[in-house]
Amino acid sequence: MKELNPLQIVLFFVLFAPLMYAGYVVFIGAGSLAILWGALAALIIAGLLSGSFKIADQWEKAVVLRLGHFTGLRGPGPFFIIPFADRVVYWIDLRLITTSFKAEKTLTKDTVPVDVEAVLFWKVKDPERAALQVEDYRSAISWASQTALREVIGKSYLADMLEGREKIDAELQRIIDLRTEQWGVNVSSVEIRDVLIPADLQNAMSMQAQAERERQARVILGDSEKQVAAKFEEAARTYKHNPTALHLRAMNMLYEGLKAGRSTLILVPASVLDTMSLGDTSGIVALTKMMSEEKEQDDNRLPEDKTTVESGKK
Repeated sequence: MKELNPLQIVLFFVLFAPLMYAGYVVFIGAGSLAILWGALAALIIAGLLSGSFKIADQWEKAVVLRLGHFTGLRGPGPFFIIPFADRVVYWIDLRLITTSFKAEKTLTKDTVPVDVEAVLFWKVKDPERAALQVEDYRSAISWASQTALREVIGKSYLADMLEGREKIDAELQRIIDLRTEQWGVNVSSVEIRDVLIPADLQNAMSMQAQAERERQARVILGDSEKQVAAKFEEAARTYKHNPTALHLRAMNMLYEGLKAGRSTLILVPASVLDTMSLGDTSGIVALTKMMSEEKEQDDNRLPEDKTTVESGKK
């Protein structure tokens, strides 16, 4: 029901005032009862004329019936209807309308109960069919959307609903538009807003995703070890054909090991010493002694530097 327009009230008083004055002039000598009947007649005439004046907004169409038969659409703007004969049965909104709908506890194709919420964007293209072909086109669109959503859910897997929503949206739009086209309604788009699954299934899917990530991490680690082993194999070939490089590498390893700590003990088999061409054990002893002397010199140098710094401060 459309609300009363302020212009109808203004028109009522504009018509009632002169009609009341005319009745008073006519029935002024006939007595008070005649004046009362004249006022009542002016009231009724002004009410009927102001009631027959209608205004449709820019986005509206008025469906007018005359004695029960469709006579046409009125609006937008002002128009008049014949009192008692014409009546406006529908005010059709031609703007884009949004309708939210949902399906609760609906089983997917892989028998998973889900709650799905969606939004439908639609508009009336043919106001005449929307008013005459269906009793309440808004309720009909809502019910048609719900049944279509349940039908699509029953044909889809849960993974497809979570990952391929665009495809389901397009299928929903096709089904709903096919049903509402005969009512003069066009569906612009359908968007699934949310898909709710049971908490137990959410935990299971989370554990599955975590296991999948762990598997990928292990695969990456194995590939890395494989690449490192290939590099070691390549280095081994280089050392095999270049004894000098192997000798330098061995000396560097021993030097780094002795340099790492103050009291480092390294046990090297005699066969390894022969392989690295380092001589007998006396060579190792001499190397160790040389490293110890270097460390003692460093330790003795530190207190002297400290004394020099303190003297400079004073």
